[in-house]
This record gives sequence, structure tokens and C-alpha cells, in this order.
Amino acid sequence: MSASFAPRLQAVLAAFVDPLIGRDLISAGVVRRAEEQGRRALVELELGFPAGQHVPVLAAALGERIEQATGLDCDISVRWRVTPHAVQKNLRPLAQIRNVIAVASGKGGVGKSTVAVNLALALQAEGARVGLLDADIYGPSQPRMLGSSARPTSPDGKIMNPVIAHGLQSMSIGYLIDDSQPTIWRGPMVTSALMQLLTETRWDDLDYLIIDMPPGTGDIALTLSQKIPLSGAVIVTTPQDIALLDARKGLEMFKKVDVSVLGVVENMSVFCCPNCGHQSAIFGQGGGDKLARETGVELLGRLPLDGRIREQADGGTPTVVADPASAAAQAYRDIALRAVARLAHGEVDAFPSLSVSDD
Repeated sequence: MSASFAPRLQAVLAAFVDPLIGRDLISAGVVRRAEEQGRRALVELELGFPAGQHVPVLAAALGERIEQATGLDCDISVRWRVTPHAVQKNLRPLAQIRNVIAVASGKGGVGKSTVAVNLALALQAEGARVGLLDADIYGPSQPRMLGSSARPTSPDGKIMNPVIAHGLQSMSIGYLIDDSQPTIWRGPMVTSALMQLLTETRWDDLDYLIIDMPPGTGDIALTLSQKIPLSGAVIVTTPQDIALLDARKGLEMFKKVDVSVLGVVENMSVFCCPNCGHQSAIFGQGGGDKLARETGVELLGRLPLDGRIREQADGGTPTVVADPASAAAQAYRDIALRAVARLAHGEVDAFPSLSVSDD
């Protein structure tokens, strides 16, 4: 708390809870200046996450609150800057990558890869520099979802350049092998190959590298979570009990290796009939809420079971870029921002849960 903060402004800032950060602006440490000059309030904020869409909303809401409380005209400046965050104690951050975030699930079939690519694209849409590493050696899906079959180039035969797709820097074993051939490798070979993909790619000044983790909590996933310097993890689940049992195992795995779990995403939360608009919770209800509550993490949001999301990903243009004005794309953006806001500003009291439908 700075002595340069004008008392009346400090009181307003300490009572203003940002919906993404989930805590007041003073305790979140984002206030850089709060002064009164005559009849004007001068306030400068610096957020620790990309907030291209959120900046004008925050500035307008805060300005209105200050004017109501003090009668002053407001000059609100909001900027953002992504900095590196803590990783596991025995590891060092990677060069050219400020933060690595794992997107994981306890089992396959819950839409983890679709969530991962859309979250990466969502952060890019907010202004961040983002990369995507496909860590599912046995079933690499990101080349298809990104609509690219390019082979990585190499300036020296040792280090690869990432494949650029929809503006993302990306790397996948799928770029290097024939996608019709199975990958018949044992665990140690897979782990070694993945570490090579990570460390021998020329990532260029990334704010975030999103890793689409292999499903499950077996040897490969565990070894990667111990060897890769992770700033945080996002757990993807569907609402039904079987998926939740496995998602809990994935969540606990990250906790055991000292990786912060940024939150849970409930995918396929509700099915929206494309013909009549009727909504049906075919996989059950409240599973994500229950998992978050029982494990002490946040429910970052819910996503629908929507055929358009599947079609867009299969077609190589994920929802965030295929239909950026849609409710589903906005949901991905809000979930991504909640995750990185939590990473930037620490423990929060509560995030508002987010859901999306066709209504």
C-alpha cells in the first residue's frame, strides 16, 4: 500500500472487486498511481495478464465508481504486462517463455485438446504472444485443429522453428511423422521426444506456452509434470461422475508435484439442440462445481456440447477464430482470462462461474 495514494481514492480502490481478478484492486497489487489533482482523479493500473478486451470495461466501471463516491472527474489508465511466475522449486524457467500452462485431464474423450487450442487462441486474441505444444505423442490432434500440415524448418539442422498457424507458434509430433502411421513407442522414448519438442523448438518471446498434455496420470504425464517448468495447470472435465473421478486424480497429481492448479473447466456442460434450442444436461449437472468445491480450486467456466465447436476444430479453424463473436468464443476468452488473472494475482476469494448457451 503506497503513501502516495489519495485516501478517498484508496478507499474506493480497496472496495472495488474486479470480476476477473476476483479481489479488490489494492490487495491484488495492480494500483500504480491514485492521486487527486484539483477536481480530477488520476488513477493508473497495471494488470499482470493480457486484457485487451477487459481494459475499457474495467476503466469505465472504475471511473463510474470513483465519480459516484467522490464527485471527481476521472482519468483512468489501465495497461497490462505479463511477467514470469514461479515454477517447481527444482526447475528453471525456459528461455523465451515467460509462463508455461498445462491443459490436462484425468482421461481422454473430454475435449481437452479442443479446449487447449481455443484457450491459446483466446489469449492471443487478448494481445498476448502465445505458443501451443501438442504433448500427446500417441494421438496428436493439434495439426488437424490448427489446419496445418507444414513441416517445421530448421536453420541449423538442430533447432526447429515453430509452425505458425492462426498466428500461434505451434509444435507437434504430428508435424514430423505421417499421420496415418501409429506411434509405437515406450514411455521413456515418448518423454524424451516431448522434451526435445519443447527444448529444441525456437520459441520466440512467448508470454504463454500452452501445453496440450497427454490424457491420464500415468508415467508420461507424471514425468512431464516433474520435468517441465510449469507456472500452472488447468483441468478439463465433463460433468459425469466417471470423468470427475479421473479429473480429481489429474488435479491431485499437479498438487503433489507443486504445480498450481489455476482452475477447472467443465466441458460438454449442456447440450443445445440445434433445431429447437432445447437444453439438456445429458452428462449430468454440477460436476465441475462439486470438483472445484471439494478440491479448493476455482471453477473457471462451463462450455456447451455443441456440434459447431467440433466441426470448427475438425475443419482446422477453432471456434475462437472461426466465430469470434459467438457465445462459445466469448466463453473461451473469459475462461482463459480468469486462468491467467489467477496466475498473475494469486489466491482469490471467488470467481464468478461462467456458462454459455444459445439463448
